[in-house]
Amino acid sequence: MKLIFVGSDHEVTGSCHYIQVGDKHMLVDYGMEQGVDMFENVPLPVEEARIDYVFLTHAHIDHSGLLPLLYARGFRGQVFATDATADLCSIMLRDCAHIQMMEAEWKNRKAQRTESLNTMEPLYTMEDAEGVIRRIVPCHYGQRIEVCDQVAIRFTDIGHLLGSASIEVWLTEDGSTRKVVFSGDIGNKLQPLLHNPINTKEADYVVMESTYGDRLHATDRPDYVKELAAILKETFDRGGNVVIPSFAVGRTQELLYFLRKIKVGQLVKGHEDFPVYVDSPLAVDATEIFQENRMECFAGDALEMVREGINPISFAGLKLAITSDESREINFMETPKVIISASGMCDAGRIRHHLKHNLWRPECTILFVGYQAVGTLGRMIVDGIDEVRLFGESIQVRAQIKKLAGMSGHADKNGLLHWISGFEEKPRKVFVVHGEDSVCNNFVECLKVEQGQNAYAPYSGTVFNLLTGKLEYEGVPMPVKKKAKSVASSVYARLLAAAQRLLALVKKCDGMANKDMGKFADQINSLCDKWQ
Repeated sequence: MKLIFVGSDHEVTGSCHYIQVGDKHMLVDYGMEQGVDMFENVPLPVEEARIDYVFLTHAHIDHSGLLPLLYARGFRGQVFATDATADLCSIMLRDCAHIQMMEAEWKNRKAQRTESLNTMEPLYTMEDAEGVIRRIVPCHYGQRIEVCDQVAIRFTDIGHLLGSASIEVWLTEDGSTRKVVFSGDIGNKLQPLLHNPINTKEADYVVMESTYGDRLHATDRPDYVKELAAILKETFDRGGNVVIPSFAVGRTQELLYFLRKIKVGQLVKGHEDFPVYVDSPLAVDATEIFQENRMECFAGDALEMVREGINPISFAGLKLAITSDESREINFMETPKVIISASGMCDAGRIRHHLKHNLWRPECTILFVGYQAVGTLGRMIVDGIDEVRLFGESIQVRAQIKKLAGMSGHADKNGLLHWISGFEEKPRKVFVVHGEDSVCNNFVECLKVEQGQNAYAPYSGTVFNLLTGKLEYEGVPMPVKKKAKSVASSVYARLLAAAQRLLALVKKCDGMANKDMGKFADQINSLCDKWQ
């Protein structure tokens, strides 16, 4: 019975943890790395085709984004997620595949123009995304699910995103049971749409995030409606646009909630009829999913509005841009406006076009409303860069750069401590992950000194025996080395993945009747003879 740490160890993104119990192989999350990759991640301990189950904490791409790659390399198991997470993944993974394919196509066209031999294959295709989406098993909050004889799980609302959850995992081997709780991303309290995080009472071991483990949000929650209204008025008075890079799922819907309050209250004097453009097909689809799950996942004033028949994230003047033509038209309209577009860190998507048209205009405002990872374009703009390159052009940064301070879906240090203090008895060990290098170390010390917890921040590759309670291998920090560009054929890669799947199937044949194993062997040999 082992727990192996693969991703988001001393880093914020690329979450992935591996569990083995008996002959079962499982992952908790399989996320994509975003921003600067500081440390190398170890490979998955087994071939992708041998993974039986994935337990998904939530739909954000840094937790779910490599699931289609898992499928492309032979995974045919089940992905367990909450109902809302399943709904969101159905659009987010397709969107991510579309971005992968479009970027590869664009770079290959550029390579052809320069007669370069460096071609690019997408990380995965739309078929891979659709394949893994079909493997998702929707689950209700609070329901204990018997995955197999050796494994049971339960999802608990953690208040970070629609459908987000901490996951309790019961593992049984040789008559002994251990319970591991994975926090996922712990939500901030008193968010406008979502419930507060719900604590879990018991665990043998805990794996918890530490994104904001070294900082505190403001004691008095900011009045986001008032602050946003003031920014809008100042910008509109100058004749400029307010451009908001926003995560399509979660943050965009919160902004719509605030903007509805501003609209209804007519808080932007002289510009009461200002238009709001949501320029992201993903955000439009996600907003529909928020509305479909509103009764289960909404909380507070938003839920009261729903009960009164009011849509809390829709209002007059809201315009949805779906097509590329609709997106392009936005910047040719002279009326001061709000433009909400993805991606939230400005590294891809339509937001880059809006930055190209508005960054150089001193009358405009670029308003950041979410975490900006190190190395992303968003982080560079927030940190005060004077010039950026977009689509081969140098763009001067003359617009006002502002942030809605404290607007975060992540718990701060006190929120993290409140969650870990919710266990009735201290866990045997607390593993701290999903935080920048120094943050992980500082939060471990905090847990030890202030909470008396047995805390540890593993590096990728760390192996922990859940039965003996001992580290079998202690991972070491491996700084990322520049990777050579791959020109391998995607078709050949799929052939290798198929071979891995076949090998995984063969390994599961141990104990099968001799007659059946012999027949299978003959079929494999016949296939080999055909192609040799």
